[in-house]
Amino acid sequence: MPADPDSSPTSDAPRARGTSAVEVRRSSRRRRTVSAYREGDRTVVLIPARMSEAEERRWVTVMLDKLAAQENKRLLGDSELAERAERLSTQYLDGRARPASVRWVTNQNTRWGSCTPAEGSIRLSHRLQGMPEYVVDYVLLHELAHLLVPGHGQRFWRLLESYPRTERARGYLEGVVAADRLPHLPGTSSD
Repeated sequence: MPADPDSSPTSDAPRARGTSAVEVRRSSRRRRTVSAYREGDRTVVLIPARMSEAEERRWVTVMLDKLAAQENKRLLGDSELAERAERLSTQYLDGRARPASVRWVTNQNTRWGSCTPAEGSIRLSHRLQGMPEYVVDYVLLHELAHLLVPGHGQRFWRLLESYPRTERARGYLEGVVAADRLPHLPGTSSD
């Protein structure tokens, strides 16, 4: 992508969520739009020059999340999901959970995932696509645990204790649900 002759790069923004360095470039020609792309091991976020520092911070976060979502959607098909399930079962459940099938579905709008132990099938909601890997891994591990323990009793939760990001992932998902319940104000689009 060619450099904007009217742009003035700002200092690197702090690293976020284990990502590479983030460089914010301000442009006097850019009026409303914000965009981002990967450039080697760096993420470049392009913003209007008039934007405040608070708006810049907010948009960097939004754009990092959007890039991560795009990358996750491209990377995880059903076969990759099945491979992940196998890896998670081995790592956290001593390989005891062996699903017959693991796949994305588009008909789960109120659940993140589901499991049918009798069939050995696990289905994850398409709404998880684009969320951080640790969140997808948590939901997948949660469903794998249901292959071993059907309910949500103490025995079930003990299986998930070994996954170090359980509470963080649950908090993330609770935040997504809460955000969906918030009123959407006019004029808050991404442009």
